Amino acid sequence: MHISDGVLSVEWCVIWYIVSAIFIALGIREIKQRKERDPKYMPTLAMMGAAVFVIAVWHIPVPVTGSCSHPIGTPMAAIIVGPFATVVISFIALIFHAFLAHGGITTLGANTFSMGIVGTLTGYATYKIVKKFAPLWVSAGLAGFIGDMLTYATTALELALSLNPDSVLQHWMIYFAGFAPTQIPIAIAEFAFTAGIVQYVAEKRPHLIGLGEVVASG
Repeated sequence: MHISDGVLSVEWCVIWYIVSAIFIALGIREIKQRKERDPKYMPTLAMMGAAVFVIAVWHIPVPVTGSCSHPIGTPMAAIIVGPFATVVISFIALIFHAFLAHGGITTLGANTFSMGIVGTLTGYATYKIVKKFAPLWVSAGLAGFIGDMLTYATTALELALSLNPDSVLQHWMIYFAGFAPTQIPIAIAEFAFTAGIVQYVAEKRPHLIGLGEVVASG
């Protein structure tokens, strides 16, 4: 998912920055609103930011794509602190990742879109839907798995749109197939740790799970 500098065209780097900026602005607004209502929210938000940074910094290079595979942690964070707030902490985590040579500054918008927006929102939507008829740990685990896999489907699409504009669908499938051998096992691991962490938090600090609900609803 960490697309490096020089991989995407300038035009697509700008596009992904603009799209990501919209969601970051929504996240900042919600963080400010939540902070005013609940001062205890900020330490939890900081904790989730640190968790996303650590979880997503471990990566496996994928030569076929010019990118890498790694867990994302954003579905877990979205369940606890809210999806739009998670976009913001993902963006911040990815800035630090870039200085560790994981990703780049010019591709920060694209990496934020795939991990911080698509991975977060699809994972959170999965959690909200599945929890209506399944145990908490199952809904959280599926959120982690689906958010993880769709992050990499998005990264593959970003690569295809920029590098192969005349054969986007074909190369989208090629790039995604390149991620699959490493990403599927990682996504299964993300199912496990997201399910375990969310279930543990629900049992030991149940009020924290509610933070995400409040932020998402505004």
